[in-house]
Amino acid sequence: MRGFLASSIGVTCAAALALPLTLPTSGARAATSGAQQPPAGPAAEAVPGTTQSLPLGPLTHRRSAGPAEAGEQGLSRRDVHPYSLVGVVWDDPDDELHGTVQVRTRPVGGSAWSGWQDVETHNHEHAADPDAAERAAGRVRGSTAPLWVGHSDGVEIRVRPEPADADRATAAYLPEGLRLELVDPGDETPPEGSAQGAKPQGATTLGTAIQGTLPLNALSEASQAVGLSVEAAAASSVNSQLVPLGATVIPELTKQQTEAALTAQADEPEAGKAKPYIGPRPRIVTRKGWGADEKLREKNFAYTKTVKAAFLHHTATGNNYSCRQAPSVLRSIYRYHVKSSGWRDLGYNFAIDKCGNIYEGRAGGVAKAVLGAHTLGFNTDTTGIAVIGSYSTANPPKAAVSAISRLAAWKLGLHGRDPSGTTTLKSGGGNLYKKGANVRLRVISGHRDGFATACPGSRLYKKLGTTRSASARLQGR
Repeated sequence: MRGFLASSIGVTCAAALALPLTLPTSGARAATSGAQQPPAGPAAEAVPGTTQSLPLGPLTHRRSAGPAEAGEQGLSRRDVHPYSLVGVVWDDPDDELHGTVQVRTRPVGGSAWSGWQDVETHNHEHAADPDAAERAAGRVRGSTAPLWVGHSDGVEIRVRPEPADADRATAAYLPEGLRLELVDPGDETPPEGSAQGAKPQGATTLGTAIQGTLPLNALSEASQAVGLSVEAAAASSVNSQLVPLGATVIPELTKQQTEAALTAQADEPEAGKAKPYIGPRPRIVTRKGWGADEKLREKNFAYTKTVKAAFLHHTATGNNYSCRQAPSVLRSIYRYHVKSSGWRDLGYNFAIDKCGNIYEGRAGGVAKAVLGAHTLGFNTDTTGIAVIGSYSTANPPKAAVSAISRLAAWKLGLHGRDPSGTTTLKSGGGNLYKKGANVRLRVISGHRDGFATACPGSRLYKKLGTTRSASARLQGR
């Protein structure tokens, strides 16, 4: 057996396949979707990045202003500390913002202000299910989608309620406690090994741990996390580059290597039996790779039993970012979800940028059934994949669509799902399906299939057929 471990890629691939997003602390307990979660402590700001929260107030209006304009709230132009992403939050997560949110910004070092930019107001459908511990914790707030505006130090905002119309006798009321959130993600450094970055250098592996870079207890913790004994880890050191510990990138595997990894894990409780159809594992930029501050999120992880379906999203943050900036955008969304919206972690399980780089999202393990907060009513037994950008009127890049297919083929294959098929999910409650309803949905669905929303944008939604067929082919179907 030791000879097999030392001479084959089977177990090392298996270990890389099972590598969690972050290693749990020694006292961490895996939480189930129904378990109570401890309240999060004060978030440390050790990693660069800040959040400014500015209360909104009534705006001064011209005498001829209509009822909607008269009910506006916002802030006049002002200087602020540098930031790159904006959003609006309010006190009650059950309240909806019926109206428009627009911002003007001024870049750092510049004097010209942008025109008015729209912020997507319908964001409550990206959230934990009503009965989830995350929602019941009492920290969650209502929020718009975040908007990436680039490095700025000036801002102006107006929030205008919907006017009276045939369906509404009077102008809508705005939610209470409106606040402008300005997020600074910190340094804009591309992840090592990304499509736009350099080849990763100095990544810590099980091999370097064995050679003494890390103490033996660190190797023990790492090997337990990936399902290996210390002896087995040492025996597999010949291929330890396939098992990154705290690395910035989880490397891709061929289809043969991926299948071999599953076969090697057949006796592992978490892996289950080897699946007959699975796509090759794509390269995934880890949370460390995009600079996630692990002190922001809750310590524990939350899991469901399996992954029956993947829901496709767009982040609605706009397309005015470079792939070099994608980690910064992701750090901003993460901070906005946790610090501003009150979620336990980033809502999405995975994110993809316009260049096709794939990023791990919510912590708990890329191969595991991590409970997300992406599709209200259908977070249980699903995974959420978000393309960074807005795709209601813009076409998604081919690289991003290809990355969706590759990620779905692997992730769904781990759990024995056919990307071109259908499955049954139980609704946790929403505006399309009542709580407890058994709903037949496509294994790869758009957010709008489970909730009445524009997400993932009509242009991206039209690519679902292509994604399903491509994912099925990658699985060998």
